[in-house]
Amino acid sequence: MSKILVLGKKRDDFYFQKAIDFTLQYFPDTVLVLAKPGDPFPLETLQWSGDYIISYLCPWVLPGNLIERANIAAINFHPATPEYPGTGCTNFAIYNNEPVYGVMSHYIDPKVDTGRIIAVRRFPVFSRDTVYSLTQRCYAHMLVLYYDILSLILEGKPLPLSEETWKKAPYRKKDLDALKRLTLDMTEAEISRRIRASTYPGTSGAYIEINGQRFEYVPGEKNCKP
Repeated sequence: MSKILVLGKKRDDFYFQKAIDFTLQYFPDTVLVLAKPGDPFPLETLQWSGDYIISYLCPWVLPGNLIERANIAAINFHPATPEYPGTGCTNFAIYNNEPVYGVMSHYIDPKVDTGRIIAVRRFPVFSRDTVYSLTQRCYAHMLVLYYDILSLILEGKPLPLSEETWKKAPYRKKDLDALKRLTLDMTEAEISRRIRASTYPGTSGAYIEINGQRFEYVPGEKNCKP
């Protein structure tokens, strides 16, 4: 039976819980390491050794000496397609009015979102989609992909290798922060586009700075919040 280390984001999420339940049922020798963004990396994890490392919305960039401790493979599940490596991917897909989006799995290299691609699953983006609705569909499709990949591992079958490749350098947090910024010289259409692409429940969204004061857009209200 394969020995697996799963690293993920600590959160109340139906899809991620289903992934954990599946893993623990069929791979009982699994170690779970869950954390919130900003939590320090648990150094004791560097002592783990086994067959597979699974990163599922993990808040950390995994160190190379941990990746090397996976005897067979280290795999990441990414809520985007190869056109959108890095962070804030759903935001940028909404901003770019993508007609199609998706999820993928890939091997983990020390450099973020550069490893060989295992599989990509795409689905349509609708005109009424928000960052939230698109992200939720990503989670649903990612769970199905997770089932498929771990089922292959369970059956002892080789993992597929996609012919697709990464299309650009990863988006960074500063890129997402720049997307949220509004300026007085922007057109109404550009402002609306940025607001749509940066509004997500529980997170700060679009903002404008005037005379050193920062005002954030609050959905459903006419005024900005200082």
